[in-house]
Amino acid sequence: MGEELPEPLDVIAVGAHPDDVEIAVGGTLASLVRQGYRVGIVDLTDGEPTPASPGPDVRLAEAAEAARILGVQVRVTLDLPNRRLFDSFESRVELAKVFRRYRPKIVMGIADKTPMASPDHWQAMQITDAAIFYSRLTKWDDQFDGLQVHTIRKQLWFPLGFSSLKALDTPGAFVSDISDSLDAKMESIRAYHTQFPTSKERIFRMVEGFAKTLGGTAGFVAGELFIPAAPLGVTDLVQTLCPDK
Repeated sequence: MGEELPEPLDVIAVGAHPDDVEIAVGGTLASLVRQGYRVGIVDLTDGEPTPASPGPDVRLAEAAEAARILGVQVRVTLDLPNRRLFDSFESRVELAKVFRRYRPKIVMGIADKTPMASPDHWQAMQITDAAIFYSRLTKWDDQFDGLQVHTIRKQLWFPLGFSSLKALDTPGAFVSDISDSLDAKMESIRAYHTQFPTSKERIFRMVEGFAKTLGGTAGFVAGELFIPAAPLGVTDLVQTLCPDK
């Protein structure tokens, strides 16, 4: 008899390190929770070592506080190595196990390289893409601790970093309204005291300004950008483009 599985999640967002997801899509996750959805975050590494952090326990405590602020129901930190994260069979399987265990409808992951920032981000994108595929593969139970296959219905990518305005020109890209959850997003990032001390206040101005710029392109106070892995279908064109408020 297999293990008893937890209640499924509607959405899982995957980052390379604690704080990646908050910076990129924290507002959307907070909004989803407020709308009644079950949301999880997976950090592929614990993000350590970093210059100002005394160790993994502190960084994990910061991540837990950030998750509390956003209201997400589940946060998982995999035991993959920070700074040496590579797309490998083993890393793909570890993430796919999380998908099989929590059975999300939607998975969000990093969209592209982040030049002059951590190369782990690019590796995380590849690991996430592969794990979504691995999650649904049959006749491979021995690789996944006997966890049943699970097919993820939709995949989204999110740009990470402020040099990715080119993503606005990506076909199918859309902006998620975080007008009412921008404050929660910013508070969740501030929970990482070791990563964003007062000397880095400019980072918060950049994050907030970027969110307001993205939101403004879609008529919102603030927003976050997503790129779908496949075209999104529309059943009610009017409600999709002009939703009732």
